Amino acid sequence: MQTSRVTAEHIGAPFPVYKDLTHTLLASAPEERDPTLAHVLAVCAGYAYADAGTVAMMMARLGLEACANVQLTQVVDAMYIHSCAHLVQSRCGRVVILGYRGTELASISNWMGNLDVGSQSLRLVTGAAIETPRVHGGFYRNFQATRWAVEQELQAALQGRSLADHGTQLAHPMQALFVTGHSLGASMAELFALSLSDSTEHAQIASRLRAVYTYGGPMTIGEPFPVRAAARVGARLYRHVMPGDPVPALPPASWGQFVHLGHEFRYADGRWQRADSPVTPLVRVAEIPKSLLAMFAGEKRRASLRYASTRHGPHHYLAALRPAGRVSEFGDFASGPA
Repeated sequence: MQTSRVTAEHIGAPFPVYKDLTHTLLASAPEERDPTLAHVLAVCAGYAYADAGTVAMMMARLGLEACANVQLTQVVDAMYIHSCAHLVQSRCGRVVILGYRGTELASISNWMGNLDVGSQSLRLVTGAAIETPRVHGGFYRNFQATRWAVEQELQAALQGRSLADHGTQLAHPMQALFVTGHSLGASMAELFALSLSDSTEHAQIASRLRAVYTYGGPMTIGEPFPVRAAARVGARLYRHVMPGDPVPALPPASWGQFVHLGHEFRYADGRWQRADSPVTPLVRVAEIPKSLLAMFAGEKRRASLRYASTRHGPHHYLAALRPAGRVSEFGDFASGPA
């Protein structure tokens, strides 16, 4: 396990993007999608592919000035494990954002893990009921690889300790936890939220879970469908899907029965709209290589395809979520969703 701890350096004009961001996050309502929260968590999910310092810098630019970030990374190529989690903590300690990294483009073992559907089961406890749904094996293994370390950091945050240095006491313990991720990271975020049901020892962390926002995430949960746990977690799970992104339609239907949880929002006509029903599994497996080859096709050809892997990138989600009239995380002014 590789662990990296940093504190964001001082930022100046034209930042922050959002003033009083900690207060805004604490005031957000878990029962409804918040556009500001959707943008902030998308930045964390998108830059989770970078190092600890970059994530801390971007979150500080958004408004979490002098935030701490701990990056936890576990790599075991032979087991198709490339698991990485960032935990960003506000300077006061009241807010923590857990962001999972998605599939790394250059990692063959990461891609092998995505294909390893397997037959793992998750034990979920809701009241007196116990549910054991099937979960995607490769996703679950990557989630498990850093799970214990993530929980240890969250326990420290609950005690009001700095994630940059556990020996430093902050003004407040963690009061609100937000979880996010893009692609594989979206699945890991979903599994984390569901896993808080597996024992009473996670009750304190579960009580702080405010919301889960994901971007371009594949289906993770299979049959038997966990009705009770899905209702509890799904109520505060907001999934975002860009048009033409093939990943939310995976795994294909022929690989087993998998489903999406939570509220789905799709980008159409320049705005995010709640979908009446979730994305359905891909029926024709031949669409997968076709979507991958789309990056080499001309603009007209790409536009004619139902799916194109180029539409899956986190930068496309960020462009569609970035509010007009505010400075972006790069320091320029966004003209509106792309």
